[in-house]
Amino acid sequence: MRRFLAAGIAAAMGWKVASALKPEEGSPNKEVPASASSVQPRHVLCFLGKSRDQTPLLDAVSGAIRDFATGFSVDEAYSLPEPDERMERSFAVSRDRVAPNAWTAADEKSVASHQSVLYVLGPRMHQHETVKVSMTALQLVSRLIDAGAIAAKGESAGVAHGLDRWKDLIRQGAEALKSGDLLAQQRIGRLAFAKRPLSARGYLESVGFHLVGLPEVYVPQSLGSEMLIVNLMDAVADEIAQRGLVEVLKERRAKLTFTSTYEDDDFKFNPFGIVRLSR
Repeated sequence: MRRFLAAGIAAAMGWKVASALKPEEGSPNKEVPASASSVQPRHVLCFLGKSRDQTPLLDAVSGAIRDFATGFSVDEAYSLPEPDERMERSFAVSRDRVAPNAWTAADEKSVASHQSVLYVLGPRMHQHETVKVSMTALQLVSRLIDAGAIAAKGESAGVAHGLDRWKDLIRQGAEALKSGDLLAQQRIGRLAFAKRPLSARGYLESVGFHLVGLPEVYVPQSLGSEMLIVNLMDAVADEIAQRGLVEVLKERRAKLTFTSTYEDDDFKFNPFGIVRLSR
C-alpha cells in the first residue's frame, strides 16, 4: 500500500502530537539514544458504535479507566453520536492485510452501518512504559468490544483489524500478561497497533513500532515479495527486542537513522528511529 493512502484520519481531524508533547526536563527517558527525539508517543483508538446512544461505550471506557486504564480519556471534541462518512474509506485503507482473515465482509458491513464514533486517547509514554500501556490499550479494546463496539482501529499507526482478529490478539495478550512474558507482550502489542507494510521510495516500511518502544524497520523492496519482507520486518523487530539494537544493527549490516519524513508532531513519528536494512 502506498504510504500516503495510509495517512489515516488523524491528520484530517487535526490531531497533532502536541498530544505527544516532549517531556519536561529531568523526566526519565534513559532508553532513548541522545540523537533520538524526545517526543513521547501515545495511543489514539477509534471505536464505531451500532447506535447513536453512546452510553454503553462511554460507560465501558469510564469503567476501564477506573479499573486499569489510568491516563486514558475520551476525546470529546471529535467523538460523534452520528455516522461519519469518512469511516468506510478510513477503515478500508487501514485494514490489516497481513494476518489471514483479519478483515471480513461482516466487518466491512459493520463499518458501513455504524451510527456513532468514539475516540479514546492514551497517555503520553516514556519508552520503558510503552509495552505496559499498549497491553492496557488492548484490554481497553476488549472492554469496548464487549460493550458493543462493532469496529476498532488504532489511529496512531492507522491499523484496523476485524473483530475476530481483535479477539484473537486480546486472547494472546491476556495469556502473555498472565505468564509475565514481556517479549510476547511486546510482540502482540506490535501486531495489534502497528501497520505494515507501507511502500515508499523503494522500501517497504513499518509504522507504529514506537508504540511498543521499538524503531521502525524499513526493508528494500528488492529483497523479495511483500510477505517475505513483512516476515523479515517482524524478525528484525523481535531480534531487537531480544538481543538489543546495537547487536542487530551489526549482524544485519543495517543503519539506524533519525531522519523521518513524518513531522515530530505526527502520531506516526517514531522518536526511537528507523532501522534501514541494506539493499
